[in-house]
Amino acid sequence: MSASPVVVVIDENDVRAAILEDGLREAGFVGVTRLSDTTNLMRQLVSLDPDVIIIDLENPSRDVLEQMFQVSRSVSRPVAMFVDQSDSEMTNAAMDAGVSAYVVDGLKKERVKTIVDTAISRFNTFSKLRAELEEARTELADRKVIERAKGIMMHARKISEDEAYTLLRRTAMTQKKRLADIAQSVITASDLLGGTDI
Repeated sequence: MSASPVVVVIDENDVRAAILEDGLREAGFVGVTRLSDTTNLMRQLVSLDPDVIIIDLENPSRDVLEQMFQVSRSVSRPVAMFVDQSDSEMTNAAMDAGVSAYVVDGLKKERVKTIVDTAISRFNTFSKLRAELEEARTELADRKVIERAKGIMMHARKISEDEAYTLLRRTAMTQKKRLADIAQSVITASDLLGGTDI
C-alpha cells in the first residue's frame, strides 16, 4: 500500500461526507474521492481501484446495509463503515462480510485517521491469516493426492512406497512441474484406464 493510500468515501450526505473528507485530509490522506451515487457502485470502485473504502450510512435500512456488506465481500480492500445505529445482528453481519472497522455513532473528524489505520491493520492481519489457511489447505490436498498416486503406482508396478515417491519426484523435476500435478496425472490416468485405486 502506498504512503498515502487512495481512499474512496461512499456517502450520500454532503455534511457527513465533508466531516470524513476533512478528517482524512487533515490526517495526510491526499487521494480522497467521494462517491455520492451508489448506482453501479462495483463498477465505480473497480475503476477507482482504491486502497481503502469508507462507507458512511446515516440511518441505513437492512437492504442498504446488505448492499454495502456485499461490496465489502466483493472487494479485497480494507473497509471502514460508519453507521448511526446498529444491533448485534448487523454488527456480526458486518464482521462476516469482511468489514474491517464497524463504527456505530462515532463519526468525528479527529477519529477518522485512527479508524482508517485500524481498518488497514485489521485487513492486513486477516488477509495474512486467510493466505496461511489457504496455503495449509493446499498443502494438505497436495499430500492426499501424492499419497493416492503413490498407492496406485505401488500396486501397479509392485514397487515400494519410497520407490513410488522417487519416481514421482524425478518425473516432476524432469517435466518441471509440481509434484502434486504429476501425482494428479497418475490418478487421472489410472481412472481413465480403470485401474485399481488404493
